[in-house]
Amino acid sequence: MGTPPGPSVAVPDFDRAVPSRAHWLRVARETADDLATDAAAREQAGKAPFDEVSRLREAGLLTLVPPAGQDGDGTEWGTACAVVREIAAADGAVGQLLGCHYFLSLSARFLSGSSRTARLLSRSAALQWCWGGGLAHQAPPPTLTRKGGGHVLDGRQSYATGVLVADVLAVRAVRADTGEPVAVVVDPACAGVAVGGDTGTFGQRLAGGGSVEFDAVPVTEDDILGSLAADEEDMAPRAALLSPVGRLLSVQLRLGLAEGVLAEAREYRRAGGPSWDPVRPAASGHDPYTLTVYGELTVLTRSASALAGQALDAVQRALARGEELSYDEYAEASVLVSMAEAAASRAAQECAARALDVVGAPSMSARLGFDRFWRNARTHALYEPAADRLRDVGDHFLNGAYPPFVLPV
Repeated sequence: MGTPPGPSVAVPDFDRAVPSRAHWLRVARETADDLATDAAAREQAGKAPFDEVSRLREAGLLTLVPPAGQDGDGTEWGTACAVVREIAAADGAVGQLLGCHYFLSLSARFLSGSSRTARLLSRSAALQWCWGGGLAHQAPPPTLTRKGGGHVLDGRQSYATGVLVADVLAVRAVRADTGEPVAVVVDPACAGVAVGGDTGTFGQRLAGGGSVEFDAVPVTEDDILGSLAADEEDMAPRAALLSPVGRLLSVQLRLGLAEGVLAEAREYRRAGGPSWDPVRPAASGHDPYTLTVYGELTVLTRSASALAGQALDAVQRALARGEELSYDEYAEASVLVSMAEAAASRAAQECAARALDVVGAPSMSARLGFDRFWRNARTHALYEPAADRLRDVGDHFLNGAYPPFVLPV
């Protein structure tokens, strides 16, 4: 793979000293506060998120997950989840962009242990590359064909997060000779790569999403991170954890959206925002209807958050098991993540919709930007339907079935 552009600086030796969780959470809150100041205006403008990526890079958040080997207890992953949730509460699309970056950069640690991959991740951390793309199953995926001493990549990825601003892409491809799905890294500046923006979406406008066309793009053996086959014979339980680890980001994103819209609606009420509803004047903080709705949404969000915490603990325990992890242990962690996904999806959509009710008619104002939470939550739910995860939970409960290997879109 050619060298992605990234920041035009010399490559320093990456400092492997990992800052504390408290440090990252403080940085995340400061960055979220910065993003919140102009979130509505930026969302309405809908420009490619180069400025937003610069803010993340300047804060150092692109290097939170260190380029370590596969061994580890997953503690930095828990911090990454908390950071994504904090950012998503201020700007859901940027939260998705950052979560995708974490997931894709970490996927190399699950799928490949080669020295080439270690060097790639070290360079990525040193230059603060932003990763974009997607490893979820989409039909038909690009095709990887043997040619000479290497391979060529042809086809189209219909949707991928962050491709408009990414320094490196990680995409799903299928081997032409065997049909095996694999993860491949590609330089977006390479000849034969054409990125198209997803300009028609009504939500998550600043996630840098779009399609990618590949026309005879050269791929070396080192650019193939590993197999994405879900067969037990092809993927060890430790590698299969890539699925619940990635889907936890979907959970954090949805929780961030729920908490973000509730916080903004509360601040609007406390600030005495005007009301056009003669029945429930916004100036009153003691309206029974409003108090009941806020109570319901708070319970819903806190319940989803508690379930997400259980899922995160289960995944971290599974990560700590390393190569000793069994498929039964993997299934238990994965089904907990599925439960958390379903709960967080309901919380995000309920909060985004009903917060508009308690704000009242002023929520129609584009200047206030309340609508962006509903559009972002609905867009995410369309790409990641909660019904699929509920079916997995039911099948596991009733029949003892293993949850399928599903990667986040």
